[in-house]
Amino acid sequence: MSLPQYTEVYNNFDAAALEADILDGRLDSGLNVCHEICDKWATDPNKVALYYEKTDGGDGTMTFAELKAASARFANYLASQGVGKGDRVAGLLPRGPELLVVIAGALRLGAVYQPLFTAFGSGAIEYRLERAGTKLVVTDPVNYPKLTEVKDCPPVLCVNASDTGAEVADFEATLASQSDEFEPVMIKGTDPFLQMFTSGTVGKAKGVAVPARALLAFYVYMKYAIDLREDDKFWNVADPGWAYGLYYAVVGPLLMGHATHFNPGAFTPESTYDMIRKYKITNLAAAPTAYRLLKANDQVLPEGENLGLRVASSAGEPLNPEVVNWIRNRHYCPVKDHYGQTETGMTCCNFHALEHPVRQGSMGYSSPGHRVVALNEKNEEVGEGEIGQLAVDVKASPLFHFDGYTWGEKDPFVKGYYLTGDMVISHGDGSYSFSGRDDDIITTAGYRVGPADVESTLLEHAAVAESGVVAKPDEKRGSIIKAFVVIKAGQEPADEQALKDELQELVRHRLSTHAFPREIEFVDELPKTPSGKIQRFVLRNRAKDEVNA
Repeated sequence: MSLPQYTEVYNNFDAAALEADILDGRLDSGLNVCHEICDKWATDPNKVALYYEKTDGGDGTMTFAELKAASARFANYLASQGVGKGDRVAGLLPRGPELLVVIAGALRLGAVYQPLFTAFGSGAIEYRLERAGTKLVVTDPVNYPKLTEVKDCPPVLCVNASDTGAEVADFEATLASQSDEFEPVMIKGTDPFLQMFTSGTVGKAKGVAVPARALLAFYVYMKYAIDLREDDKFWNVADPGWAYGLYYAVVGPLLMGHATHFNPGAFTPESTYDMIRKYKITNLAAAPTAYRLLKANDQVLPEGENLGLRVASSAGEPLNPEVVNWIRNRHYCPVKDHYGQTETGMTCCNFHALEHPVRQGSMGYSSPGHRVVALNEKNEEVGEGEIGQLAVDVKASPLFHFDGYTWGEKDPFVKGYYLTGDMVISHGDGSYSFSGRDDDIITTAGYRVGPADVESTLLEHAAVAESGVVAKPDEKRGSIIKAFVVIKAGQEPADEQALKDELQELVRHRLSTHAFPREIEFVDELPKTPSGKIQRFVLRNRAKDEVNA
Protein backbone atom coordinates (compact mmCIF):
# COMPACT_ATOMS: atom_id res chain seq x y z
CA MET A 1 0.00 0.00 0.00
CA SER A 2 1.53 3.32 -1.02
CA LEU A 3 1.36 6.12 1.55
CA PRO A 4 0.27 9.70 0.81
CA GLN A 5 3.17 12.09 0.16
CA TYR A 6 4.08 14.28 3.12
CA THR A 7 4.49 17.42 0.98
CA GLU A 8 1.04 17.00 -0.56
CA VAL A 9 -0.74 16.53 2.79
CA TYR A 10 1.28 19.34 4.39
CA ASN A 11 0.80 21.88 1.59
CA ASN A 12 -2.92 21.19 1.22
CA PHE A 13 -3.72 21.08 4.93
CA ASP A 14 -7.05 22.76 5.75
CA ALA A 15 -7.82 23.29 9.45
CA ALA A 16 -11.45 24.30 8.85
CA ALA A 17 -12.12 21.16 6.80
CA LEU A 18 -10.52 19.03 9.51
CA GLU A 19 -12.68 20.64 12.21
CA ALA A 20 -15.86 19.99 10.20
CA ASP A 21 -14.76 16.44 9.53
CA ILE A 22 -13.81 15.26 13.04
CA LEU A 23 -15.77 17.39 15.55
CA ASP A 24 -19.51 17.35 16.24
CA GLY A 25 -19.21 20.73 17.95
CA ARG A 26 -17.64 23.93 16.66
CA LEU A 27 -14.65 25.80 18.05
CA ASP A 28 -16.28 29.22 17.65
CA SER A 29 -19.88 28.45 18.70
CA GLY A 30 -19.31 25.66 21.21
CA LEU A 31 -18.27 22.06 21.81
CA ASN A 32 -17.83 19.66 24.70
CA VAL A 33 -14.63 17.64 24.90
CA CYS A 34 -16.26 14.71 26.74
CA HIS A 35 -18.82 14.48 23.95
CA GLU A 36 -16.03 14.45 21.33
CA ILE A 37 -13.92 11.78 23.07
CA CYS A 38 -16.70 9.66 24.57
CA ASP A 39 -20.43 10.32 23.97
CA LYS A 40 -20.34 10.24 20.19
CA TRP A 41 -18.79 6.75 20.28
CA ALA A 42 -21.14 5.48 23.02
CA THR A 43 -24.05 4.69 20.68
CA ASP A 44 -22.52 1.22 20.16
CA PRO A 45 -22.93 -0.38 23.62
CA ASN A 46 -20.07 -2.83 22.96
CA LYS A 47 -17.46 -0.38 21.70
CA VAL A 48 -14.51 -0.54 24.14
CA ALA A 49 -12.77 2.65 25.29
CA LEU A 50 -10.25 1.09 27.68
CA TYR A 51 -8.53 -2.25 28.27
CA TYR A 52 -6.73 -2.26 31.60
CA GLU A 53 -4.64 -4.38 33.91
CA LYS A 54 -5.36 -4.31 37.63
CA THR A 55 -2.73 -3.70 40.30
CA ASP A 56 -3.68 -6.91 42.11
CA GLY A 57 -3.62 -9.01 38.92
CA GLY A 58 -6.59 -9.56 36.65
CA ASP A 59 -7.88 -7.17 34.03
CA GLY A 60 -10.95 -5.33 32.84
CA THR A 61 -12.56 -3.32 30.07
CA MET A 62 -14.63 -0.15 30.00
CA THR A 63 -16.91 0.66 27.08
CA PHE A 64 -17.61 4.16 25.81
CA ALA A 65 -21.20 3.72 27.02
CA GLU A 66 -19.99 2.83 30.54
CA LEU A 67 -17.59 5.78 30.48
CA LYS A 68 -20.42 8.10 29.40
CA ALA A 69 -22.64 7.01 32.31
CA ALA A 70 -19.83 7.16 34.89
CA SER A 71 -18.63 10.57 33.66
CA ALA A 72 -22.20 11.89 34.04
CA ARG A 73 -22.31 10.63 37.65
CA PHE A 74 -19.00 12.36 38.41
CA ALA A 75 -20.13 15.57 36.67
CA ASN A 76 -23.33 15.57 38.75
CA TYR A 77 -21.29 15.18 41.92
CA LEU A 78 -18.93 18.02 40.91
CA ALA A 79 -21.89 20.30 40.18
CA SER A 80 -23.41 19.45 43.60
CA GLN A 81 -20.14 20.63 45.18
CA GLY A 82 -20.27 23.96 43.40
CA VAL A 83 -17.61 23.06 40.82
CA GLY A 84 -18.32 24.65 37.45
CA LYS A 85 -17.03 25.60 34.01
CA GLY A 86 -13.33 26.54 34.04
CA ASP A 87 -12.67 25.17 37.55
CA ARG A 88 -9.68 22.85 38.00
CA VAL A 89 -10.32 19.22 39.03
CA ALA A 90 -7.23 17.09 39.76
CA GLY A 91 -6.54 13.38 39.50
CA LEU A 92 -3.74 11.86 41.60
CA LEU A 93 -4.41 8.34 40.38
CA PRO A 94 -2.67 5.34 38.84
CA ARG A 95 -3.56 4.20 35.32
CA GLY A 96 -6.99 2.65 35.80
CA PRO A 97 -10.65 3.16 34.84
CA GLU A 98 -11.24 5.68 37.64
CA LEU A 99 -8.68 8.00 36.06
CA LEU A 100 -10.62 7.96 32.80
CA VAL A 101 -13.88 8.67 34.64
CA VAL A 102 -12.36 11.67 36.45
CA ILE A 103 -10.96 13.12 33.21
CA ALA A 104 -14.18 12.59 31.23
CA GLY A 105 -16.47 13.74 34.07
CA ALA A 106 -14.54 16.98 34.62
CA LEU A 107 -14.64 17.69 30.87
CA ARG A 108 -18.39 16.90 30.65
CA LEU A 109 -18.97 19.68 33.18
CA GLY A 110 -16.82 22.13 31.19
CA ALA A 111 -14.26 22.03 34.01
CA VAL A 112 -10.52 21.72 33.44
CA TYR A 113 -8.75 18.44 34.22
CA GLN A 114 -5.44 18.79 36.07
CA PRO A 115 -3.09 15.77 36.10
CA LEU A 116 -0.92 15.03 39.14
CA PHE A 117 1.85 12.50 38.52
CA THR A 118 1.69 9.73 41.13
CA ALA A 119 5.45 9.95 41.76
CA PHE A 120 5.10 13.57 42.94
CA GLY A 121 5.81 14.31 46.60
CA SER A 122 3.62 16.48 48.79
CA GLY A 123 5.57 19.68 48.00
CA ALA A 124 5.14 19.36 44.24
CA ILE A 125 1.44 18.56 44.70
CA GLU A 126 0.84 21.45 47.12
CA TYR A 127 2.40 23.97 44.73
CA ARG A 128 0.27 22.82 41.77
CA LEU A 129 -3.01 22.71 43.72
CA GLU A 130 -2.43 26.13 45.27
CA ARG A 131 -1.35 27.72 41.98
CA ALA A 132 -4.35 26.38 40.04
CA GLY A 133 -6.90 27.04 42.80
CA THR A 134 -7.97 23.41 42.36
CA LYS A 135 -11.50 22.68 43.58
CA LEU A 136 -11.29 18.89 44.11
CA VAL A 137 -8.73 16.06 44.05
CA VAL A 138 -9.48 12.41 43.36
CA THR A 139 -6.89 9.93 44.64
CA ASP A 140 -6.40 6.37 45.91
CA PRO A 141 -5.19 4.85 49.22
CA VAL A 142 -1.55 4.65 48.03
CA ASN A 143 -1.38 8.39 47.26
CA TYR A 144 -3.82 9.70 49.88
CA PRO A 145 -1.15 10.14 52.63
CA LYS A 146 0.64 12.76 50.48
CA LEU A 147 -2.50 14.91 50.51
CA THR A 148 -2.59 14.88 54.32
CA GLU A 149 0.66 16.87 54.19
CA VAL A 150 -0.73 19.45 51.74
CA LYS A 151 -1.52 22.84 53.28
CA ASP A 152 -5.08 24.07 52.51
CA CYS A 153 -5.79 20.91 50.51
CA PRO A 154 -9.05 21.09 48.53
CA PRO A 155 -11.78 18.47 49.16
CA VAL A 156 -10.69 14.90 48.42
CA LEU A 157 -12.53 11.91 46.94
CA CYS A 158 -10.75 8.59 47.36
CA VAL A 159 -11.10 5.33 45.46
CA ASN A 160 -11.50 2.48 48.00
CA ALA A 161 -11.56 5.10 50.75
CA SER A 162 -11.97 2.54 53.56
CA ASP A 163 -8.43 1.29 52.84
CA THR A 164 -7.01 4.65 54.00
CA GLY A 165 -8.29 4.18 57.56
CA ALA A 166 -9.21 7.89 57.43
CA GLU A 167 -12.44 9.87 57.26
CA VAL A 168 -12.50 10.61 53.54
CA ALA A 169 -15.32 10.51 50.97
CA ASP A 170 -15.47 7.32 48.90
CA PHE A 171 -15.34 7.70 45.11
CA GLU A 172 -17.49 4.67 44.20
CA ALA A 173 -20.16 5.23 46.88
CA THR A 174 -20.39 8.94 46.03
CA LEU A 175 -20.83 8.27 42.31
CA ALA A 176 -23.35 5.48 42.90
CA SER A 177 -25.75 7.99 44.49
CA GLN A 178 -25.69 10.29 41.43
CA SER A 179 -27.73 10.27 38.23
CA ASP A 180 -26.07 8.88 35.09
CA GLU A 181 -27.58 11.70 32.99
CA PHE A 182 -25.77 15.02 32.64
CA GLU A 183 -26.06 17.38 29.70
CA PRO A 184 -22.52 18.26 28.50
CA VAL A 185 -21.56 21.90 29.15
CA MET A 186 -20.38 23.72 26.02
CA ILE A 187 -17.07 25.58 25.91
CA LYS A 188 -15.29 27.51 23.14
CA GLY A 189 -12.15 26.43 21.28
CA THR A 190 -10.21 29.10 23.18
CA ASP A 191 -11.36 27.80 26.60
CA PRO A 192 -8.98 25.49 28.51
CA PHE A 193 -9.79 21.84 29.12
CA LEU A 194 -6.44 20.66 30.60
CA GLN A 195 -4.23 22.39 33.16
CA MET A 196 -0.65 21.24 32.75
CA PHE A 197 2.60 22.28 34.42
CA THR A 198 6.00 22.25 32.75
CA SER A 199 9.51 22.26 34.21
CA GLY A 200 11.44 25.50 34.53
CA THR A 201 15.11 26.34 34.97
CA VAL A 202 14.33 29.32 37.18
CA GLY A 203 11.76 29.00 39.94
CA LYS A 204 8.85 26.59 40.05
CA ALA A 205 7.01 24.74 37.28
CA LYS A 206 5.06 26.96 34.87
CA GLY A 207 1.35 26.60 34.11
CA VAL A 208 0.14 25.54 30.67
CA ALA A 209 -3.62 25.71 30.09
CA VAL A 210 -4.47 23.68 26.97
CA PRO A 211 -7.42 25.09 24.99
CA ALA A 212 -10.06 22.87 23.36
CA ARG A 213 -8.83 23.80 19.88
CA ALA A 214 -5.79 21.60 20.60
CA LEU A 215 -8.03 18.62 19.77
CA LEU A 216 -7.33 19.22 16.07
CA ALA A 217 -3.56 19.05 16.60
CA PHE A 218 -3.90 15.93 18.78
CA TYR A 219 -5.88 14.26 15.99
CA VAL A 220 -3.29 15.16 13.33
CA TYR A 221 -0.52 13.62 15.45
CA MET A 222 -2.47 10.39 16.02
CA LYS A 223 -3.45 10.10 12.36
CA TYR A 224 -0.21 10.95 10.56
CA ALA A 225 2.69 10.42 13.00
CA ILE A 226 1.35 7.51 15.10
CA ASP A 227 -0.65 6.20 12.10
CA LEU A 228 -3.45 4.92 14.35
CA ARG A 229 -5.64 2.68 12.19
CA GLU A 230 -9.07 1.20 12.84
CA ASP A 231 -7.71 -2.34 13.22
CA ASP A 232 -4.73 -1.36 15.42
CA LYS A 233 -4.35 -2.34 19.06
CA PHE A 234 -2.74 0.81 20.50
CA TRP A 235 -0.69 1.14 23.67
CA ASN A 236 1.03 4.34 24.68
CA VAL A 237 3.20 3.38 27.68
CA ALA A 238 3.51 7.01 28.89
CA ASP A 239 1.84 8.02 32.16
CA PRO A 240 -1.20 10.36 31.82
CA GLY A 241 0.28 12.37 34.71
CA TRP A 242 2.35 14.00 31.95
CA ALA A 243 1.55 15.64 28.63
CA TYR A 244 2.54 12.81 26.28
CA GLY A 245 0.43 10.27 28.18
CA LEU A 246 -2.56 12.56 28.72
CA TYR A 247 -2.62 14.01 25.20
CA TYR A 248 -1.82 10.81 23.32
CA ALA A 249 -2.71 7.84 25.54
CA VAL A 250 -6.08 9.30 26.56
CA VAL A 251 -7.45 12.24 24.55
CA GLY A 252 -5.92 11.38 21.15
CA PRO A 253 -7.05 7.76 20.77
CA LEU A 254 -10.50 8.35 22.34
CA LEU A 255 -11.05 11.32 20.02
CA MET A 256 -10.69 8.82 17.16
CA GLY A 257 -13.09 6.39 18.84
CA HIS A 258 -10.18 4.06 19.47
CA ALA A 259 -9.59 1.94 22.58
CA THR A 260 -6.53 2.69 24.68
CA HIS A 261 -4.62 0.42 27.09
CA PHE A 262 -3.54 1.05 30.69
CA ASN A 263 -1.04 -0.91 32.77
CA PRO A 264 -0.57 0.59 36.27
CA GLY A 265 2.46 -1.58 37.07
CA ALA A 266 6.08 -0.45 37.02
CA PHE A 267 7.83 -0.70 33.67
CA THR A 268 9.87 -3.88 33.23
CA PRO A 269 10.86 -5.64 30.00
CA GLU A 270 8.93 -8.73 31.14
CA SER A 271 5.70 -6.89 31.94
CA THR A 272 5.96 -4.89 28.70
CA TYR A 273 6.25 -7.99 26.55
CA ASP A 274 3.48 -9.73 28.53
CA MET A 275 1.20 -6.76 27.85
CA ILE A 276 2.03 -6.68 24.11
CA ARG A 277 1.39 -10.43 23.82
CA LYS A 278 -1.81 -10.44 25.89
CA TYR A 279 -3.51 -7.58 24.03
CA LYS A 280 -1.86 -8.27 20.66
CA ILE A 281 -0.56 -4.69 20.53
CA THR A 282 0.27 -3.60 16.98
CA ASN A 283 0.96 0.11 17.53
CA LEU A 284 3.29 1.05 20.41
CA ALA A 285 4.38 4.46 21.71
CA ALA A 286 6.93 5.04 24.50
CA ALA A 287 9.82 7.18 25.66
CA PRO A 288 13.33 6.30 24.41
CA THR A 289 14.21 5.03 27.91
CA ALA A 290 11.67 2.22 27.51
CA TYR A 291 13.24 1.12 24.23
CA ARG A 292 16.77 1.43 25.67
CA LEU A 293 15.82 -0.77 28.62
CA LEU A 294 14.27 -3.37 26.33
CA LYS A 295 17.47 -3.42 24.27
CA ALA A 296 19.65 -3.64 27.41
CA ASN A 297 17.62 -6.70 28.47
CA ASP A 298 17.61 -8.31 25.04
CA GLN A 299 17.73 -11.81 26.58
CA VAL A 300 14.15 -11.41 27.86
CA LEU A 301 12.76 -11.64 24.30
CA PRO A 302 13.09 -15.18 22.92
CA GLU A 303 15.24 -15.32 19.79
CA GLY A 304 13.12 -15.00 16.64
CA GLU A 305 9.81 -14.29 18.42
CA ASN A 306 7.69 -11.79 16.49
CA LEU A 307 5.34 -9.96 18.86
CA GLY A 308 3.33 -8.60 15.93
CA LEU A 309 4.15 -4.90 16.29
CA ARG A 310 3.35 -3.00 13.09
CA VAL A 311 4.84 0.37 14.09
CA ALA A 312 6.55 1.95 17.12
CA SER A 313 6.85 5.62 18.05
CA SER A 314 9.21 7.42 20.39
CA ALA A 315 9.04 10.85 22.01
CA GLY A 316 10.83 12.73 24.78
CA GLU A 317 14.43 12.77 23.55
CA PRO A 318 16.30 11.57 20.43
CA LEU A 319 16.59 7.85 19.72
CA ASN A 320 20.11 6.65 18.99
CA PRO A 321 20.75 4.59 15.82
CA GLU A 322 21.64 1.43 17.81
CA VAL A 323 18.14 1.35 19.34
CA VAL A 324 16.45 2.04 15.97
CA ASN A 325 18.36 -0.85 14.39
CA TRP A 326 17.67 -3.14 17.35
CA ILE A 327 13.90 -2.52 17.12
CA ARG A 328 13.95 -3.24 13.39
CA ASN A 329 15.97 -6.45 13.87
CA ARG A 330 14.18 -7.76 16.97
CA HIS A 331 10.64 -6.41 16.54
CA TYR A 332 10.47 -6.41 12.74
CA CYS A 333 8.94 -2.93 12.64
CA PRO A 334 10.03 0.66 12.10
CA VAL A 335 10.31 3.07 15.05
CA LYS A 336 9.88 6.78 14.34
CA ASP A 337 11.11 9.74 16.38
CA HIS A 338 8.67 12.53 17.29
CA TYR A 339 9.28 15.90 18.93
CA GLY A 340 6.98 18.06 21.03
CA GLN A 341 6.50 19.92 24.29
CA THR A 342 3.84 20.24 26.98
CA GLU A 343 3.17 23.74 25.65
CA THR A 344 2.68 22.82 22.02
CA GLY A 345 1.96 19.11 21.75
CA MET A 346 3.88 17.33 18.97
CA THR A 347 5.07 19.74 16.30
CA CYS A 348 7.91 17.99 14.45
CA CYS A 349 7.75 14.33 13.48
CA ASN A 350 8.79 11.45 11.29
CA PHE A 351 5.40 10.24 10.05
CA HIS A 352 4.43 6.57 9.90
CA ALA A 353 1.42 7.41 7.70
CA LEU A 354 3.18 9.71 5.22
CA GLU A 355 5.88 9.15 2.63
CA HIS A 356 8.99 11.31 3.11
CA PRO A 357 12.77 10.90 3.18
CA VAL A 358 13.95 9.63 6.58
CA ARG A 359 17.25 10.83 8.00
CA GLN A 360 18.60 8.71 10.85
CA GLY A 361 18.67 10.57 14.15
CA SER A 362 16.43 13.38 12.86
CA MET A 363 13.28 14.62 14.65
CA GLY A 364 11.61 14.95 11.27
CA TYR A 365 9.43 17.59 9.64
CA SER A 366 6.79 20.15 10.64
CA SER A 367 3.51 18.52 11.55
CA PRO A 368 0.60 19.47 9.24
CA GLY A 369 -0.90 22.70 10.53
CA HIS A 370 2.47 23.85 11.93
CA ARG A 371 5.52 25.57 10.53
CA VAL A 372 8.64 24.94 12.63
CA VAL A 373 11.87 26.76 11.86
CA ALA A 374 15.33 27.25 13.38
CA LEU A 375 16.38 30.77 14.42
CA ASN A 376 19.78 32.35 15.06
CA GLU A 377 20.53 34.84 17.87
CA LYS A 378 18.97 37.64 15.79
CA ASN A 379 15.79 35.55 15.45
CA GLU A 380 16.38 35.05 11.73
CA GLU A 381 15.71 31.68 10.11
CA VAL A 382 18.96 29.76 9.55
CA GLY A 383 20.14 27.98 6.39
CA GLU A 384 21.08 24.39 5.65
CA GLY A 385 23.65 22.86 8.00
CA GLU A 386 23.30 25.68 10.53
CA ILE A 387 22.31 25.37 14.18
CA GLY A 388 19.49 27.46 15.61
CA GLN A 389 16.76 27.45 18.21
CA LEU A 390 13.69 25.50 17.15
CA ALA A 391 10.70 27.84 16.94
CA VAL A 392 7.12 27.80 15.69
CA ASP A 393 6.05 30.40 13.15
CA VAL A 394 2.77 31.27 14.88
CA LYS A 395 0.95 32.98 11.99
CA ALA A 396 1.77 30.14 9.58
CA SER A 397 0.62 27.50 12.10
CA PRO A 398 -3.19 27.25 12.25
CA LEU A 399 -3.01 24.31 14.70
CA PHE A 400 -0.59 26.01 17.11
CA HIS A 401 -2.60 26.36 20.33
CA PHE A 402 -0.29 27.72 23.05
CA ASP A 403 -1.37 31.16 24.27
CA GLY A 404 1.40 31.71 26.83
CA TYR A 405 1.96 30.47 30.37
CA THR A 406 -1.17 30.46 32.54
CA TRP A 407 0.11 32.96 35.07
CA GLY A 408 2.47 34.87 32.77
CA GLU A 409 5.56 33.22 34.32
CA LYS A 410 7.69 33.83 31.21
CA ASP A 411 7.27 35.25 27.71
CA PRO A 412 8.50 32.71 25.12
CA PHE A 413 7.33 34.71 22.07
CA VAL A 414 9.48 36.95 19.91
CA LYS A 415 8.67 38.58 16.54
CA GLY A 416 5.77 36.22 15.82
CA TYR A 417 7.70 33.06 16.78
CA TYR A 418 7.29 30.76 19.78
CA LEU A 419 10.74 29.77 21.08
CA THR A 420 11.06 26.16 22.27
CA GLY A 421 14.44 26.49 24.01
CA ASP A 422 15.72 23.48 22.03
CA MET A 423 18.67 23.78 19.67
CA VAL A 424 18.53 21.97 16.33
CA ILE A 425 20.45 21.54 13.08
CA SER A 426 18.51 22.56 9.97
CA HIS A 427 18.93 20.14 7.06
CA GLY A 428 17.56 22.60 4.50
CA ASP A 429 14.75 20.30 3.38
CA GLY A 430 12.32 21.15 6.20
CA SER A 431 13.73 18.52 8.56
CA TYR A 432 15.71 19.07 11.76
CA SER A 433 17.91 17.15 14.18
CA PHE A 434 18.07 17.85 17.91
CA SER A 435 21.40 19.22 19.15
CA GLY A 436 20.65 20.11 22.79
CA ARG A 437 18.84 22.53 25.09
CA ASP A 438 19.86 26.18 25.21
CA ASP A 439 19.07 26.16 28.92
CA ASP A 440 19.55 23.85 31.89
CA ILE A 441 16.46 21.59 31.67
CA ILE A 442 17.44 17.98 32.41
CA THR A 443 15.90 15.09 30.48
CA THR A 444 16.21 11.88 32.47
CA ALA A 445 14.43 8.66 31.52
CA GLY A 446 12.14 10.71 29.27
CA TYR A 447 11.08 13.11 32.06
CA ARG A 448 11.98 16.80 31.91
CA VAL A 449 13.20 18.10 35.25
CA GLY A 450 13.87 21.73 36.10
CA PRO A 451 17.09 21.96 38.13
CA ALA A 452 15.65 24.89 40.12
CA ASP A 453 12.97 22.58 41.57
CA VAL A 454 15.58 20.10 42.80
CA GLU A 455 17.89 22.84 44.11
CA SER A 456 15.15 24.54 46.11
CA THR A 457 14.05 21.20 47.59
CA LEU A 458 17.63 20.40 48.67
CA LEU A 459 17.75 23.82 50.39
CA GLU A 460 14.93 22.68 52.69
CA HIS A 461 17.53 20.53 54.49
CA ALA A 462 19.06 22.29 57.50
CA ALA A 463 22.64 21.34 56.52
CA VAL A 464 22.52 22.66 52.92
CA ALA A 465 23.82 26.15 52.10
CA GLU A 466 23.68 25.94 48.30
CA SER A 467 23.32 23.41 45.52
CA GLY A 468 23.80 23.21 41.77
CA VAL A 469 21.94 20.51 39.88
CA VAL A 470 22.85 19.28 36.38
CA ALA A 471 22.48 16.37 33.97
CA LYS A 472 25.22 13.74 33.86
CA PRO A 473 25.26 11.48 30.77
CA ASP A 474 24.04 7.94 31.42
CA GLU A 475 23.72 5.07 28.97
CA LYS A 476 20.33 3.71 30.12
CA ARG A 477 18.51 6.87 31.20
CA GLY A 478 20.08 9.33 28.76
CA SER A 479 21.05 11.43 31.77
CA ILE A 480 20.95 11.14 35.53
CA ILE A 481 20.58 14.04 37.95
CA LYS A 482 23.73 15.04 39.78
CA ALA A 483 23.77 17.56 42.63
CA PHE A 484 26.80 19.54 43.76
CA VAL A 485 26.08 20.54 47.37
CA VAL A 486 27.73 23.13 49.64
CA ILE A 487 27.29 22.34 53.36
CA LYS A 488 26.67 25.15 55.87
CA ALA A 489 29.63 25.98 58.12
CA GLY A 490 29.45 23.98 61.33
CA GLN A 491 26.99 21.46 59.79
CA GLU A 492 29.61 19.11 58.31
CA PRO A 493 28.25 15.57 58.71
CA ALA A 494 30.01 12.83 60.65
CA ASP A 495 28.75 10.41 57.99
CA GLU A 496 28.68 11.79 54.42
CA GLN A 497 26.82 8.80 52.99
CA ALA A 498 24.06 9.14 55.59
CA LEU A 499 23.59 12.80 54.61
CA LYS A 500 23.50 11.89 50.91
CA ASP A 501 20.79 9.30 51.68
CA GLU A 502 18.84 11.92 53.65
CA LEU A 503 19.01 14.45 50.82
CA GLN A 504 17.94 11.90 48.22
CA GLU A 505 15.00 10.86 50.38
CA LEU A 506 14.02 14.51 50.92
CA VAL A 507 13.78 15.12 47.16
CA ARG A 508 11.91 11.86 46.60
CA HIS A 509 9.41 12.73 49.33
CA ARG A 510 8.91 16.46 48.70
CA LEU A 511 9.39 16.70 44.94
CA SER A 512 9.25 13.44 43.02
CA THR A 513 10.75 9.97 42.77
CA HIS A 514 11.98 10.64 39.22
CA ALA A 515 13.66 13.95 40.13
CA PHE A 516 15.97 12.84 42.94
CA PRO A 517 19.74 13.23 42.41
CA ARG A 518 21.26 9.78 41.87
CA GLU A 519 24.67 11.31 42.56
CA ILE A 520 25.53 13.92 45.18
CA GLU A 521 28.97 15.48 45.50
CA PHE A 522 29.88 17.76 48.40
CA VAL A 523 31.92 20.81 47.30
CA ASP A 524 33.39 23.85 49.04
CA GLU A 525 31.85 26.32 46.61
CA LEU A 526 29.87 26.55 43.36
CA PRO A 527 31.13 28.33 40.22
CA LYS A 528 29.25 31.62 39.81
CA THR A 529 28.96 34.62 37.53
CA PRO A 530 30.02 38.06 38.90
CA SER A 531 26.33 38.68 39.67
CA GLY A 532 26.20 35.51 41.80
CA LYS A 533 24.29 33.23 39.42
CA ILE A 534 25.32 29.55 39.47
CA GLN A 535 27.18 28.58 36.30
CA ARG A 536 25.53 25.26 35.70
CA PHE A 537 27.41 24.79 32.43
CA VAL A 538 30.69 24.53 34.39
CA LEU A 539 29.15 21.83 36.60
CA ARG A 540 27.70 20.10 33.53
CA ASN A 541 31.13 19.93 31.93
CA ARG A 542 32.59 18.52 35.15
CA ALA A 543 29.93 15.80 35.22
CA LYS A 544 30.60 14.99 31.53
CA ASP A 545 34.35 14.74 32.16
CA GLU A 546 33.71 12.21 34.96
CA VAL A 547 31.91 9.94 32.46
CA ASN A 548 34.68 10.28 29.87
CA ALA A 549 37.50 9.82 32.38
